[in-house]
Amino acid sequence: MREEFERLYETYHQALFQYLFYMVRNRETAEELVQEVYIKVLHSYKGFEGKSSEKTWLYSIAKHVAIDWMRSQNRKKRKWLGKQYELSERAFEMRDPSPLPDEIVEQNDDVQHVYRMMEKCTDDQKQVLILRYIQSMSIQETAAVLDWTESKVKTTQHRAVKTLKKHLGSETEMAEKEGRG
Repeated sequence: MREEFERLYETYHQALFQYLFYMVRNRETAEELVQEVYIKVLHSYKGFEGKSSEKTWLYSIAKHVAIDWMRSQNRKKRKWLGKQYELSERAFEMRDPSPLPDEIVEQNDDVQHVYRMMEKCTDDQKQVLILRYIQSMSIQETAAVLDWTESKVKTTQHRAVKTLKKHLGSETEMAEKEGRG
């Protein structure tokens, strides 16, 4: 079991980290969530029946871990807002200043702009965009990870791309108008 776990870790750790980083947009949180994924893998490996590939099984676990984390963050946010507490500025200052390899690539303004526009997509659309275009998964793999039909992946992908184009286009129009005015 130990050799198998180490093989899974070596093979998929970086890709799972990147996937979770794109989902939560925070390095420390992504690192914690990857560890949580592997804890779940340790506990459930004996139950893995091989009905899907290891890759889609691991991404499916990662997706559920990310969703659980996002839900807990939303609950905390509602609780804080309900009690009229404001987040302190310290919460935003605790970010690790050393850039990730992906963050270096993101320095390109166009790429940063697309990532900002992805925030305007629904969570489902973001997941599909990340899995299909950033993680380079096939439609079949994406469907397996998300536990969706291939048709739903295609439809969500189409809508996500349409949403991105709409927001990118409207910002371009606004910039052109400002440039002329």
